Amino acid sequence: MTSTLLIIASRYISPLLLVLSFIVLYRGHNLPGGGFIGGLIAASSVLLMAIAQGWDKTESRLPLQPMTLMAIGLAMAGASGFFGMAYGGAFMQGVWLPFFELPLLGKVKLGTPLLFDIGVYLVVIGFTLKCAHALATEEEEDA
Repeated sequence: MTSTLLIIASRYISPLLLVLSFIVLYRGHNLPGGGFIGGLIAASSVLLMAIAQGWDKTESRLPLQPMTLMAIGLAMAGASGFFGMAYGGAFMQGVWLPFFELPLLGKVKLGTPLLFDIGVYLVVIGFTLKCAHALATEEEEDA
């Protein structure tokens, strides 16, 4: 089943959802949001395209496969914990860089919690897409 309206809507809504996911990911340090919610929003963006255009076409456009995203995310989240130990603190202790300013973002605060959030973001995207793909292919096999 293809819907022209859904295809056109997904072309405009999916990029907006992806941008929203980055905003939610970044602001998750001090406000509600973070890697988990941002990852769910990003996965929703991809799933919307998959519903509109088909899974195979959408999957071919993904830069990384879901399992690769999960592996990279787990490695990033785990590695973020060792920075605290490297600076004489405990495992998973936050290490922050000095503030700097960017034109659109204002004061930028970067540290290991953001690295951990990015790891969680990638794991959630990969896991959600892998589960959705498994459910979609199971449904095709049953039909």
